[in-house]
Parts: sequence; structure tokens; C-alpha cells
Amino acid sequence: MRNLLQFLAKHNRIFVFILLEIVALYLIFSSNNYHNTRLVKTVRRTTLAWESVISDIRNYLMIRKLNADLHAENTMLRNYIAQLIPDSDSVDIIFRLNREPDSLSGSRYEFLRAEVVNNSYVRQRNFFTLDAGKVNGVDTNMAVVSPWGVAGIIISAGDNFSVAMPVINLDFRLSAKIKTNNFFGSLSWDGSDYRYAVLNEIPQHVEINPGDTVVTTGYSAIFPEGITVGTITDFEKSGSDFYHIRLKLATDFRRIAHVYIIRDKLRLKQLETEEGFYD
Repeated sequence: MRNLLQFLAKHNRIFVFILLEIVALYLIFSSNNYHNTRLVKTVRRTTLAWESVISDIRNYLMIRKLNADLHAENTMLRNYIAQLIPDSDSVDIIFRLNREPDSLSGSRYEFLRAEVVNNSYVRQRNFFTLDAGKVNGVDTNMAVVSPWGVAGIIISAGDNFSVAMPVINLDFRLSAKIKTNNFFGSLSWDGSDYRYAVLNEIPQHVEINPGDTVVTTGYSAIFPEGITVGTITDFEKSGSDFYHIRLKLATDFRRIAHVYIIRDKLRLKQLETEEGFYD
């Protein structure tokens, strides 16, 4: 405190000068309409300039994030299509899927683009709505994937919109396997955190490690095999002969916006053939 007082005493003339300048400027701008108007315009221009700079920075960051998401999506689709049709050019295939999906008569799966127009992720039974319906070829029991991986299953389809049950719904079930060893189990959500899910029915003799990737098995006749579900974060023995495995979901349901709906052209034929055997 003593040092502060000494500093103020030493530089008192400067502080008095600054104070008088402030008072003089206030008197000028408050008593003179011309100067007051000029001040208001200057402040307004400065504010708008700063807002423009901030907006440009925000847009730049959003564009970078969007580009990263698009890159991830393109990579996933190209790799996945290359697995489906290994002898074909994946770049050519993706454009044909988008523009002329029915022209790929040799492909079992058709990808339909859609946008998320409504979404919930904080409830126990979450849902999201898509801007694609029956007129677009969408029907119930179709898989929905995001740029990152599994998103959900179509449970209701109208003419122009459809509703999907996401992984983060207490009623959701999915057959999933550990990519490194192909052991599969049942994936579900426990309602605690929208970022994580649980994989059960993996035997305790199986070697698993944090960071292992979990993918779809393809057994459900809804999701094709090999679509990323998430990565294992931790696991424990559940008291039986199986692990209780926790994994971080690949899809960020707080940011989900662009998705693909997958139509399995052979689904009904598979179900007809299996009828009576898996009851």
C-alpha cells in the first residue's frame, strides 16, 4: 500500500493531466451535437469492425471443423465401399451411389443422404428426426450411420420425414464385435452418459485391451458388417463368465447433423429364409 501511495505521489501530475483530459472530452462531446454524433458513429464503426473480425474467426473455426468432418466421412465411405465392392473404384462408386443408386445392381446396400432436423441426447429414450421419408425410399428397420459410425435405426417413416432410435436409447440393441478378434456380444446403452455404451456377452478368456475398436457384426440384417461403433475404454469381470465392457461411441450425438440411411436390398429375402429358425 505504501509503495502504491509513493507511486501516485511521484506521478500525480500525469494522473491529474489524464483526468482533466477525460473531463474535457466529456464536456466537448456532451455539449456539442456534432462531436457527440461523430463519437457515436466512431464507436459504432469500431464495434461493427470487431464483431466482423470475431464472426470471421468463428466461421473459420467452423469451416475447419466441417472440413475435418467431411474428410472423415469421405474416408469412411470410400473405405467401406471398397470393402463392399473391392474390385471397383471407390470414388466412382460413391458418386454413383449419390446420383444413381439403383444403377449399382451388384451392390447389396444403397446409401441415402439425410439431414437431422430434430434431436435429443439427454433423455433416457432419445430419438432424432430426419428430413427423408418414404418418398425418398426410407422405411423402418433401416440403419443410420453418421460420418463417424453407427447412429441408429429407423423406427418410423412418414412420406417426407422419418424418426430414428439412436444408440443412446435404453431400448436399443445391436450385435457388435471386437475388430481384433471377431468375438461378438450385445451392445446397449445404460442411460448414464450419451458418449458411452456397454458391450456384454464377451467371454472372459478373450484378450481385450483399451483402445480396441468395436464394429457391427452384420448379423442383424440391418447394419452391414464392419461399421465402427466405438472404442473400448475399460472393462471388468461381471461376476459371470463374461466381461462388462464400456466403450466410447464413435458418433457424437450432440453434434450429429449429416447422416446416411442404409437400405439392405436383400433384407426381406434373408428374413424369409431365416423365418422359424431364430425364434
